[in-house]
Amino acid sequence: MKTLVIFYSYTGHAGKLAKDHAEKESADIAEIKDAKRPNKLKAYTSGCLKAMRGKSWGIQKPAADMNSYDCLVLFSPIWANNPPPAVNRLIEQFPSGKKVSVNMVSQSGKSGCKEQLETRITSKGCTLEDFKNIRS
Repeated sequence: MKTLVIFYSYTGHAGKLAKDHAEKESADIAEIKDAKRPNKLKAYTSGCLKAMRGKSWGIQKPAADMNSYDCLVLFSPIWANNPPPAVNRLIEQFPSGKKVSVNMVSQSGKSGCKEQLETRITSKGCTLEDFKNIRS
């Protein structure tokens, strides 16, 4: 089974964990990048508001073609107890039929967004295989 570790990391915490995981599992890796990286103020104000509303913003096309993989392993920070807007946009682009594992990274290791992520992922015709909250 071919696996892609795909991550969004504004501060670098989720990125480090994703890279470690990809190396350990001998998986390919791709980073989700904002179309226009917001400054900290915008990220933590309008970014958090968009996250709470389940909204997305533009991202660059991922370097890896998600269609070429059986499994997608997502690493993401938590913004205002929700996935960030860039991750919401990525999920909108998931190809159908993929097995997805989600790793949400936070200072507390707690997230209340499992249900909404599962709904979004399954609405794309994918299966949520695993969901973890990781304390960074």
